[in-house]
Amino acid sequence: MTRSHKARIGRAAIAGGAAIAVAAGVIAAAPEAKQAAGPKLGLIAATPSVTLDSWKEDPGVYLDLGTYVTAENGPLELKVTRKSYKDPVVAQQIVRQGKKTTTKTLPKGTVKDFGGLPGFTEITMTDAKGKQVLKRQESFCPNNASGRVRPDAPSTSKYPESCPVNPFTLGSVWGVEKGWASNTYAGFYASPVAVKPGKYTAKVSVTKRYRDLFGIADKPQTIKVTVRERSFEDQGRDGGLGTRAADKHGDHHAAGHGDGAAHGGHAQGKASDKAADKAGTASGHAAHAEGGHTAAHPEGHPAVRAEAPEAPTTGAAPTYNVGHGPYAPAPPALSWAAKKAGLRTAQKLGDGPGRTDGSRLAPALKANAAPPKGKAKVPDVPKPDLRSLPAYGIGIGEGFDEAPGKDYLSFSANVWNAGPAQLVVDGFRKPGKDKMDAYQYFYDAKGKQVGYTPTGTMEWDPRPGHEHWHFTDFASYRLLKADKKEAVRSGKEAFCLANTDAVDYTVKNANWHPQNTDLSTACGQENSISVREVLDVGSGDTYTQDLPGQSFDITDLPNGTYWIQVLANPEKRLKETNLNNNSALRKIVLGGTKGARTVKVPAHDLVDAN
Repeated sequence: MTRSHKARIGRAAIAGGAAIAVAAGVIAAAPEAKQAAGPKLGLIAATPSVTLDSWKEDPGVYLDLGTYVTAENGPLELKVTRKSYKDPVVAQQIVRQGKKTTTKTLPKGTVKDFGGLPGFTEITMTDAKGKQVLKRQESFCPNNASGRVRPDAPSTSKYPESCPVNPFTLGSVWGVEKGWASNTYAGFYASPVAVKPGKYTAKVSVTKRYRDLFGIADKPQTIKVTVRERSFEDQGRDGGLGTRAADKHGDHHAAGHGDGAAHGGHAQGKASDKAADKAGTASGHAAHAEGGHTAAHPEGHPAVRAEAPEAPTTGAAPTYNVGHGPYAPAPPALSWAAKKAGLRTAQKLGDGPGRTDGSRLAPALKANAAPPKGKAKVPDVPKPDLRSLPAYGIGIGEGFDEAPGKDYLSFSANVWNAGPAQLVVDGFRKPGKDKMDAYQYFYDAKGKQVGYTPTGTMEWDPRPGHEHWHFTDFASYRLLKADKKEAVRSGKEAFCLANTDAVDYTVKNANWHPQNTDLSTACGQENSISVREVLDVGSGDTYTQDLPGQSFDITDLPNGTYWIQVLANPEKRLKETNLNNNSALRKIVLGGTKGARTVKVPAHDLVDAN
C-alpha cells in the first residue's frame, strides 16, 4: 500500500460498493444479539505495512497509514452547529436504534470548529533501533474517505463527504455509516512531518477522551512504515505515474466532487486541487476564482497523487434527503405552509392549491429543452432563501502588468441558500445571440414544475479559465466607508452558480450530496442552447476576488475603517423566502502608504479568520 504526497480525501477515494479488507480478514456478517444503545466503534488497520513518499524538492511525509474507524450496531452520526457567530460550535450525537432516535450533547469544548474531532488519534513512530522519532495527535473527520467493511452493510453512505473548511460555516453533519469504516487520516488538515528515509514502526490509537466518550476499546493498531525519498525529476521515468503527474503539473484541476466533498468530481474552473491552501477551498468544496483558480499550487509545485475514480455506488448520486436514507426523518419543524397560515403547531397539511409542506424532490440538473410557455407566475410554494456570509481571505494585492502602480483589496465571498427550496435558474439562447434569457423555476413537493418567472440574463464569458455562462445580478460586492456609504464597487457582476461550500447541512431539506459542485456540471459550453444553474439547499457558492476589476481598487482611498459588503440578489429579481437577510458586512482597517498598503481584519464575533 503506497502513500504519496498530500491529497485531500473524500469518500470518492474508495469504491463505496466494495468492502475494505483488514489485516485480520473481512469483518464477518453475523446475526446480531440484542444491540447496546448507540453504535459500537472500533479502530482497524487496512494493511500491516505502508510506503510513504518524501520528495527531495518538498520534503515531509504525510501520515496516511491506512487506519479506519468502524461503526457497528448503528451509524456514528454527529450534528455540529452554532447558533450565531457569537456562539461557540457545539456537537450532538444522534443515536438511532430502530425507530427510536435520541440525542446526546457532547461535552463543552469537544469541537472548536467544523474540521472534525480534534486530537482524536495519537500516532507514535519508532525507528529500526526502537527510538521514538515522532509523537503527535491528529483530528478525525468522520466524513473522510470510507467504504464498507462487510457485504451486508448499506451499499451507499448517506453522510456528506469531508468536513467544511469555510470559516463561516454554520452547521454540518458528520457520520460513519453502519457497517462502514472511515479513514482516520486528516488529509486536507494534515501537515507533513520530517522523517528521514528508512524503516519505522507506527502505532495509532484513539485518545482516551474519545475512547471514554464513544466507548471505543483501547486497541492500538501497529503498521510497518517504509519512508522512501523520491525526486520530481525522476518521476517522469516511472511510467504511468510519471505521465499522470506530468499531466497534473501546473494544472489546478482535480480528477474526480463532496463537505466536500470532498464533493467528489470537482473539475474545470474550480481551484479543486485536493492539496490547495485551506483559504482557497471551502466545505469540502473548492472556490471560484478569476481564471478558475484560487490559492492552489503555483507553477512548478509538485504534482499530487490522483484520487481513485469515483464509483457509482459511493452515494454521490442524486439524493432527495427526505429522512436521509433508511431512517425515519426527525420530527418536523413547523411546516412552511403552517407558518404562512399563522399556525403555532406542526400539522400534516400536505400539498394542496397554493401550498406545500416543503418536503421537496430535487429537480434534475438538466435544463428544460425550450423556454417556458404560457403566462409567467410565481406560485405560493417554498422558495430559496439567499444569504451572504461575511467576507474572508482578505489581503492586499497589486495591479501587476494589468494595472501597474495600483493597490487592490482582495477577498473571498460566499452566497448560500438556506432553503427550504433550491434556487433553479434556466437560461435559453436564441440562435445567434450572445446572451440567454434566464428564468427562475418553482416546484411542488413532488418535484413537478408549477411556475416560473423571468429573472434577467446569462452571458458567455470567453476568457481563458472561464469559458462558461454567467448568470447576471446574483450578487454584488461593495466596499463601504465607515458611515456605510459606498466607496468602491467590484466589477464582478455575473456568476456561474455551483455548490462549492457546505455552509449549513442542518437546515430543512439540505442536500448532503449536491451534484453541480463545479463548473463542468453547472455552467454549460459555448455552443449550449440552454443551461441550468442550481444552488442547492444548505450549500453556498464562493468566489475569490483577487484580480483588478474584481477586487477593490484602494489606491486613492484614505486610511481608516471600511466595511466589505457581500450582497445577494442585489436587484431583487430572484424570488426568495426572505429578502431582508441578503447582506453581510466585514469590518477592515486600511493603513500604510501607496504601494505599501496594509489591512487589519478584526475578528467577526468569535470567528477570528481574515
